[in-house]
Amino acid sequence: MSRIVILCPGRGSYAEKQLKSLDPADPRVQAAERLRAEFGLTPLLELDGAAKFDRAVHLAPENVSPLIWLVSTIDAATALREHDCVGVAGNSLGWYTALAVAGALSFEDGFRVVQTMSLLQKEVCAATGGGQVLYPLVDDDWRRDPEREGAVRSALESSGGEALPSIHLGGLAVLAGSDAGVAHLKRVLPKAKLGSNQYPLQLEQHGPYHTRFVARVSQLASRRLADVEFRTPDTTLVDGRGRMHSPWSCDLAELRQYTFGAQVHEPYDFGLSVKVALRELAPDQLWCPGPGNTLGGTVGQVVAQEGWRGVHGKTDFGVLQEGPAPLLVSMRR
Repeated sequence: MSRIVILCPGRGSYAEKQLKSLDPADPRVQAAERLRAEFGLTPLLELDGAAKFDRAVHLAPENVSPLIWLVSTIDAATALREHDCVGVAGNSLGWYTALAVAGALSFEDGFRVVQTMSLLQKEVCAATGGGQVLYPLVDDDWRRDPEREGAVRSALESSGGEALPSIHLGGLAVLAGSDAGVAHLKRVLPKAKLGSNQYPLQLEQHGPYHTRFVARVSQLASRRLADVEFRTPDTTLVDGRGRMHSPWSCDLAELRQYTFGAQVHEPYDFGLSVKVALRELAPDQLWCPGPGNTLGGTVGQVVAQEGWRGVHGKTDFGVLQEGPAPLLVSMRR
C-alpha cells in the first residue's frame, strides 16, 4: 500500500469538461443535496447535469465552490480506502475540502463551511469589487525566471497598496487587488507566455481572496459558523502557512481561528504546503482529486523547485511521470 498525500484543488478546477461529474445514486451526493436545499439554492445535480455549461451560472462562487468540494471529497474517499494517506493539503478553496478529507470536519459541517464561505465571499466582493490575476514566475521548463519575479515585485510596489500577493502557486503568482489594483497589474506586468497560456490573466468571477480586501468575510464567518465543530484530524493536515495539524498535536481553537481568520485574508502558500508535505511526510505519491487536473503542472513546478527525486524542470518531471513510479496521480482528466 502506497504512502500518499492528497492535494485538493481550488477554484478553476470545474469547467465545461467537468459536467456530469456527480453520480445521482451516490449517498454523499444525496446528502449534499439535502444540505444545499437548506440554503435555498439550485440543486447541484441540476447544475452538474446541465446540457450546456453556463459560465455566469456554473462559475458563480455559490455554485462552483460546493461542486468542487463535493467532487474532491468523493474522489479523496477512494484514495483513502486504497492507500495509506499520511497527509492532506489543499489550494485555497481546497483547504475547506482538506479539512473534511482529513476528518477535522464532518461531511455535513464541511459542506456548510464551503457553502457559507462562498456566499460570504460573493456578498463582500460585490461590495468591494476587485479580483485576482495570474502571472508566471518560471520559464517553460519550470525554472525560476528572475525577470518575471522582478516584474511582479515592481508591479506590487507601484500599486499604492491596491494590489497584493494572494496565492503562492508553484511557478505562478496569484495576485489580487481592488478594481484599480487589478487594472494596474494588467497594465504594468509585461506580456508573458507559459505553455499555451498568455499572461497577465485575470481569473473569471474571482474576488481579491487571501488579502485584506476580504477581511470582512472573516468577521462574518466567525459568527455564522460558530456552531461548526472542529475535530482532531485522522491524518496530518498541512495548511497554507506550511504548518502541520496532526492527530497527535492539533490545537482545535487555533485551527478554527486560522480557517476563518488568516486563511481568508492573508496570502495562501500552496507551494509551501506541498514542500512541507514532501519534506516532513515523505510520501510515495501525491494524489490530486478532481474535478479536472488543474494541480498537475503546479505541483510539478513545486517538485522541480525542491529537486525532489532528481526533478529540476518540466522535462525531468515528464520523465518521472512516464516511468514505473510516477510521483503525481491525477484522479480525473
